Amino acid sequence: MNRQQRLKLYNTQVRAYTEGAIEQINDQWIFFDAETEEASLMEDFLQQEVEIFRLNRWKRGVLIASGKMAIGKETLLLRDQDLVRVRKHIIYSLERLLDAINDDAFFQFVTTLNSLDFSIYDCLYCYNHLTFLADDTRKDGVNFMVFDNQSQICNVQHHFCYYEKTNDRFEFTLNTGKRLIIEKMIS
Repeated sequence: MNRQQRLKLYNTQVRAYTEGAIEQINDQWIFFDAETEEASLMEDFLQQEVEIFRLNRWKRGVLIASGKMAIGKETLLLRDQDLVRVRKHIIYSLERLLDAINDDAFFQFVTTLNSLDFSIYDCLYCYNHLTFLADDTRKDGVNFMVFDNQSQICNVQHHFCYYEKTNDRFEFTLNTGKRLIIEKMIS
């Protein structure tokens, strides 16, 4: 699995975007989150990837000014009540962890998380112990992650040992009591 395949898996995650509508109020563009009804300035999303719903499909581009979006070489002007979605950010420590694990462990972790109706974008907390062992020859420890999909909570413990063999063990525990363990060993 190369970087492009990993990115494809990132892009197919549910809840990867915050969706809402925009309004121009007092010469400022305001984004209203459809789920929480919170308001924020579109300026907060400058130079970020956003999508706008036009002609019955989502068009992806970059917000280049408060009321303008670049889609390739085309500049699109925003309109009142446009539906917009903004890509969420993955928690930095989780992103570093996902980059650090091998392809098989990455794929198994993400697909198992998805099978439990969670997304990597649902992560509330991630303690990545692996980052503190960057210079060690033997890397051994546990990472902790908490995910919330608005209907359930999932706690994940990632036990790892990287020395002569690579061993990744993920223990998923849901608030319902359901538990799932997957393990990947490479010699």
